[in-house]
Amino acid sequence: MGSLDERFPPIGSYGFLSDCHTAALVSFSGAIEWLCFPRFDSPSAFATLLDRGAGHMRLRPKGVIVPISRRYVPGTLVIETTWVTDTGWVVVKDALTIADWASVGKDSSNRRGRPETAHESDQSLLRTMTCIDGEVEMEMDCLPRFNYGAEGAEWSGGELGEAVATAGDGAELQLTSDMELTIEDGAARGSLVLREDESGFCALSWGDGGLGGPRSAPEALERIDSTEEFWREWLRDGNFPDHPWRIHLQRSALVLKGLTYTPTGAIVAAPTTSLPETPGGERNWDYRFSWIRDSTFSLWALHTLGFDQEAEDFMRFIVNVCRDQPDLQIMYGIGHERELTEKTLDHLGGYGGAKPVRIGNGAYNQRQNDVWGSLLDSIYVHEKALRGKGTQTDRELIRYQVEAAIDAWPHPDQGIWESRGEPQHYVSSKLMIWVAVERGARLARKQGFDRIAEEWQAKAEEFKAEILERGVRDGVFRQHYDTDALDASLLLIPLLRFLPPDDPRVPATVCAIAEELTAHGLVCRYKVEETDDGLHGEEGTFLICSFWLVSALSEIGERQRARELCERLLEAAGWLDLFAEELDAESGRHLGNFPQAFTHLALINAVSHVIADEEREDGGFTAVFTEMGGVREGA
Repeated sequence: MGSLDERFPPIGSYGFLSDCHTAALVSFSGAIEWLCFPRFDSPSAFATLLDRGAGHMRLRPKGVIVPISRRYVPGTLVIETTWVTDTGWVVVKDALTIADWASVGKDSSNRRGRPETAHESDQSLLRTMTCIDGEVEMEMDCLPRFNYGAEGAEWSGGELGEAVATAGDGAELQLTSDMELTIEDGAARGSLVLREDESGFCALSWGDGGLGGPRSAPEALERIDSTEEFWREWLRDGNFPDHPWRIHLQRSALVLKGLTYTPTGAIVAAPTTSLPETPGGERNWDYRFSWIRDSTFSLWALHTLGFDQEAEDFMRFIVNVCRDQPDLQIMYGIGHERELTEKTLDHLGGYGGAKPVRIGNGAYNQRQNDVWGSLLDSIYVHEKALRGKGTQTDRELIRYQVEAAIDAWPHPDQGIWESRGEPQHYVSSKLMIWVAVERGARLARKQGFDRIAEEWQAKAEEFKAEILERGVRDGVFRQHYDTDALDASLLLIPLLRFLPPDDPRVPATVCAIAEELTAHGLVCRYKVEETDDGLHGEEGTFLICSFWLVSALSEIGERQRARELCERLLEAAGWLDLFAEELDAESGRHLGNFPQAFTHLALINAVSHVIADEEREDGGFTAVFTEMGGVREGA
């Protein structure tokens, strides 16, 4: 088995594995092409995703390149791949394993007060193989390239199916397997002949807090079973409708859980960096951080699907970063880090030649005035959903953030899309400042502070009047005060209850975006030729914006159009029902980091809207969805 094929697999073809600490991406050809350890944002050991020579771990039958089928084991983040050869059939299962855990202690400093959990990562990537017919010879090669492909591994061992790969900084990967191992050219290679009903395994483990790798095939199979059980038990606690689209809601819920960093409750925007938004282009960003902007959508989705504990954990993360330092950033590291300095990795060629490859994100210190609205709406949604039984948010913290939003009102910013051009008075940012102050007034009134509630409500009305005066032309909301350009973020106007859906400006804006800001029926964020975003090149249609359009069409009563668009989007999912950030409307190829939390959050909202439209009179899931809609409305 030589080096990997020089061709990059389609982004949408990768499978996503997670143990709620880190993630791996596996290609259809049986190669782990992305793995950072021990955290989502750690340097990579495998990064073939970004350069075909930057490290991988491949497992497949000898002489076979493409499997006959791939799927997630239902209700899990365990991938099952079936291979057929001239001599037999074999099933491979891949997982970042999660095992029973005795106790980590409530006072453990790295958990920031999060309650104990019954399960925890055992810090291991496990691959099992079972021959189900005939005889199959399996081959494995493991070629770590540490520090984002910059350095090879120093191997030791190799006897008795165990070897250790060591990085220059001392980090170690322990390989255990029942294969016969050889070490050469920086790689560990193994082979194993399996006959019907025989199983084998290979595993990579790291850190000293886990269980280490399994030492036998029965132990490996037991760990896979335990991991499957964990995911199914977790999913069973959710609230899903009896509907054909239930599977998409469940898969999106699993993705969100998989993108959650258990020690703090943070949700990463995506587990990858620098997958390009434009093929071969420069729109390549590191998304392994937690955005405040995602919070309101995350909490809405989690509460709607019944995952109140995950919502509570994420809310705790948000409140903690605010208490640590009340001056908000737009994003944070998953361990509450504030400094996310951006740099380029010029030794990597980039996915499909798209350069530069970036780590860190220079947008972390941008002025983006929507951040306060996201925060206050999150607090409001969360406290209403749990009827005051959730994370109690300090009233001084609320007051500080509302006053900060009011102070930010006169200032232009970079907008929701983190433009690297000149600051503008973006309407979506003004909308979110209004949300911050309006939700703040609701919270103050609920807590009995009527005087300050009246002051903030008056400010909210003042801000609304300015938006309606300066942000609307010819009955349609515009991108910012000094342009006639459209912007997909304006689809949030009915979703955030800025105006009622039957206000003529709302359907006019939604329909204008649907007609003028789409490519082959899918929504672009904006027209790049009309927007100074500080970058060059085209970009794909944004999936989150297309799902927002589904929800907005539903809100304005265009239920059939909403359903048809939603159906089309669901059919555009990746090979394993995962979504990236963007979609090339002509080719259907996924673009950008993968899988993308924001897209799956918008999917949950859109699918929930369509199902609620269909079952408006039903008392089941629709009633739950309507209640969550009531949270938005302040009902």
